[in-house]
Amino acid sequence: MSHKIVLASGNAGKLREFSALFAQHFAEQQIELIAQSDMGVIEAEETGLSFVENAILKARNAAAQTGLPALADDSGLEVDALQGAPGIYSARYAQESDGFGQGDGANNAKLLQALNGVADSQRSARFQCVLVYMKHAQDPTPQVFQGCWEGRIAATADGEQGFGYDPLFFVPSENCTAAALTKTRKNQLSHRGQAIQQLLQRWQA
Repeated sequence: MSHKIVLASGNAGKLREFSALFAQHFAEQQIELIAQSDMGVIEAEETGLSFVENAILKARNAAAQTGLPALADDSGLEVDALQGAPGIYSARYAQESDGFGQGDGANNAKLLQALNGVADSQRSARFQCVLVYMKHAQDPTPQVFQGCWEGRIAATADGEQGFGYDPLFFVPSENCTAAALTKTRKNQLSHRGQAIQQLLQRWQA
């Protein structure tokens, strides 16, 4: 009998990454990961002021609407020269009112403009990921897992893999951007991969 968990995300890139990671790590445990979009879940409003607050909001919302245990991820990019921005607003950093439009390309364009003239040595950044697992909507002790991936923001985009800010996130140890890494290597290094590793070690169904 499979253990069903609803994944509180509608981001196609995240869904692909989670599916690959779960298939690799939990193959023998018969865990079935179901996207909340496949269950008609109305997305939660991300009104929290931190990654962990938003992840809890999303997990509780998905669990309440489906009656299933829920796994939620909230992640984003912190750029030191921008005092931690875009942070929790990473997915919606660019707005139509900025003149960039919306989506990954617009977010990357706005980030490059914000860092125009900033020296390479001052472009340090990191991806943060917080995973929250809740057994049910009233779970008083959500399980929280966190991963952090250090790098810097490149001056130009490079690479065809990944999504979001990956084409601009330069990984010094690999001498390339996250978007130039293979999916396997990215999963080994990334903030989400790190958080999943913590979940693998400490998770209690």
